[in-house]
Amino acid sequence: MPVQEKPVVPSTYTQEQAYEASLKYFKGDDLAARVWVNKYALKDSQGNIFELTPDDMHRRIAKEIARVEKKYPNPMSEDEVFDLIKNFKYIVPQGSPMAGIGNPYQVGSLSNCFVIGNDGDSDSYGGIMKIDQEQVQLMKRRGGVGHDLSHIRPKGSAVKNSALTSTGVVPFMERYSNSTREVAQDGRRGALMLSVSINHPDAEDFIDAKMEQGKVTGANVSVRIDDNFMKAVKNSSSYTQKYPVFSENPKFSKDIEADKLWKKIVHNAWKSAEPGILFWDTVINESVPDCYADLGYKTVSTNPCGEIPLCPYDSCRLLAINLFSYVEEPFTDKAHFNYELFKKHIGAAQRIMDDIIDLELEKIDNILAKIDADPENEEIKSVEKNLWLNIRKKAYEGRRTGIGITAEGDMLAGLGIKYGSKEGIEFSTEIHKNIALAAYRASVDTAKERGPFSIFEADREKDNPFILRLKEADEKLYYDMLEYGRRNIALLTIAPTGTTSLMTQTTSGIEPVFLPVYKRRRKVNPNDKDARVDFVDEVGDSWEEYVVFHHRFKEWMRANGHDTTKNYTQEELDKLVKKSPYYQATSNDVDWLSKVKMQGAVQKWIDHSISVTINLPNDATEDLVGKLYLEAWEAGCKGVTVYRDGSRSGVLISNEEKKEEEKEQSNGVFPTKRPQTLTADVVRFQNNKDKWIAFIGLVDGRPYEIFTGFADDEDGILIPRWVNEGLIIKNRNEDGTSRYDFQYENKRGYKTTIEGLSHKFNPEYWNYAKLISSTLRHGMSIDKVVDLINSLQLDNESINTWKNGVVRALKRFIADGTVAKKEKCNNCNSSNLIYQEGCLTCKDCGSSKCG
Repeated sequence: MPVQEKPVVPSTYTQEQAYEASLKYFKGDDLAARVWVNKYALKDSQGNIFELTPDDMHRRIAKEIARVEKKYPNPMSEDEVFDLIKNFKYIVPQGSPMAGIGNPYQVGSLSNCFVIGNDGDSDSYGGIMKIDQEQVQLMKRRGGVGHDLSHIRPKGSAVKNSALTSTGVVPFMERYSNSTREVAQDGRRGALMLSVSINHPDAEDFIDAKMEQGKVTGANVSVRIDDNFMKAVKNSSSYTQKYPVFSENPKFSKDIEADKLWKKIVHNAWKSAEPGILFWDTVINESVPDCYADLGYKTVSTNPCGEIPLCPYDSCRLLAINLFSYVEEPFTDKAHFNYELFKKHIGAAQRIMDDIIDLELEKIDNILAKIDADPENEEIKSVEKNLWLNIRKKAYEGRRTGIGITAEGDMLAGLGIKYGSKEGIEFSTEIHKNIALAAYRASVDTAKERGPFSIFEADREKDNPFILRLKEADEKLYYDMLEYGRRNIALLTIAPTGTTSLMTQTTSGIEPVFLPVYKRRRKVNPNDKDARVDFVDEVGDSWEEYVVFHHRFKEWMRANGHDTTKNYTQEELDKLVKKSPYYQATSNDVDWLSKVKMQGAVQKWIDHSISVTINLPNDATEDLVGKLYLEAWEAGCKGVTVYRDGSRSGVLISNEEKKEEEKEQSNGVFPTKRPQTLTADVVRFQNNKDKWIAFIGLVDGRPYEIFTGFADDEDGILIPRWVNEGLIIKNRNEDGTSRYDFQYENKRGYKTTIEGLSHKFNPEYWNYAKLISSTLRHGMSIDKVVDLINSLQLDNESINTWKNGVVRALKRFIADGTVAKKEKCNNCNSSNLIYQEGCLTCKDCGSSKCG
């Protein structure tokens, strides 16, 4: 009788084991290690971790790619694939592919992004609700979603229901936004793009929708702008809006002053970084998939970051090429770009991307099988099932891919080329031209072996501007494509590579370096030996300052004989940066018009689009924003987003709210009714070994409420360390109870919302927080509130720690000069104490006590 083999039980690791091993893998880079463990290490729903380092993840991915390769002629081996993707050096699958390939613990998609929409111009309630449900179903599978609202009839239009007239676009923006906020994605918030045509009569309402505090907080918004509108802006002429948009026989139309609406777009973007702009005629005219518009490939919107314009129910998977790795002998006089290896790897990357489509089709089949097995009746399941059947059809027919790049800034620096210079723009354009030619060549070669995408028809594409550029650059490629077809309907993009660039340890996407060198502070504990104290904060905590070098700047230092271990003064650091190729080439240094020109030049060789943000200083004018937008259109960009340093979405409130608040506060007291949205300070502190975080809601700069609890652990709240302000928004749950959400903006201007502060903290902390917030809201002075908290008799050690933290957080808001009651100086026993900068200071001997 044969002996049955026991099934192999995979090894599991603790969070700490995986972190320590990954920290070693990333050579001490704490942020890269934590991001990998938290986002990409294979784990089940119970939190068991099955991969110790990224080597395990790359082996998992390589096995799956090699399994698909075996179905086709001339397959790549597992080791060949592994060598291409290991160490994040050359080819880097992004996001969903990295987390999902070979993952048996998650029934999800490998696609990073989707676009959905109704067939035709249907704007019935049924159609609108169908989109809402499809959006939710996609987000629960981890995808980012985009859809367009131009099909919805404008406000005031006649409808055949009890309302009699349409509510217009804006209420549905809020509906879709709220749906996004309701869906959790393993610690991340779903991403949504909402767009509308400038030709729509509700376009102005759409543009203004996010300027009211707390509105449409779950979506990015972009306006689809056509060439005729831009010409009307330049000529200061009128423009006709229509519904249906661009209709020859519209049901409704109106003439507007194009320049007036344009100024509103510019003002709002200057004020809040939204709306973004999509130059829609450029998008459509350049789009290769739109050659098949009559077969269902008409582009209608983009993914949340704007780099993939898509037709309804199409999707895309993303992969990045690490450009810096092809710079030989970087930061030296012998630096050069290895084009031969680069082109070879682009071909392999395109082939891998085609393999990932096969893996995605398997994933979709698993999703469909799960839907069939679910206990709900067929009617309930029908929308979700039809959604995935539609997505499967598009993925199978078009086999769309999304090859992009990261480390553009480091590549240029490694070659000694200044980012944003004429030489830099020309070199980057040449690189992306080579990517386009090599990727399209690989897609044609793959079509020879595997067949073209099923609806390929060369005659449809013969007049497409992008295809004609390929023909001009490489006639043999063009004629081979006529003969053999192409495996993929569209191939290229430049996406944001936030977490990807953390693991490649390079600059992000097409962006320049943020800063080549900066300072961080490390807390000095009382028992730390040989610690240097460089800074004492307002609550008395001691900190050691240390210099952090951008990884590739450090490489430049080594290549040029500079000590990377020395404790440099700021003056020495400034001199060091000045000698480097990163000098005047940071995101805040690069000439903005040069960056727009670079985007336009590179866009000529990208068949999808580019996600790029033009970063401006806080004092940038609205005129400059308008000038940049016009330049972007004229340069051939498909879209553009401007982020002015310090601008925040949702900072405005309606005039009625403002007047009411002014009235309530005119007597020097807080509003009797809590405003829906408060600005908030984020305060972090440490008691014993516990890390805490406080969210302090403010009215007119004074504390109005406080929520406090553990930070940075499984039971607490995890937000980036750089976040020190945001909004606390009061919302309602489905059962009618209140909740308080915290919202902050990332460095690209997009918002993240943490829902339900009341559910994130220990219930006992929450009850005390309500008590303390009540005293604050009724005007008790902060020093009295501090006295009240200090007088609380609490037996639980954890609660006492919490109490001390709240006191420390609130003391920051005690006005200087306030006299402390019932306190004595520890040094001279005097009662002559006042608060200064949140610390108790003795007026007699000068000693100070914080916390």
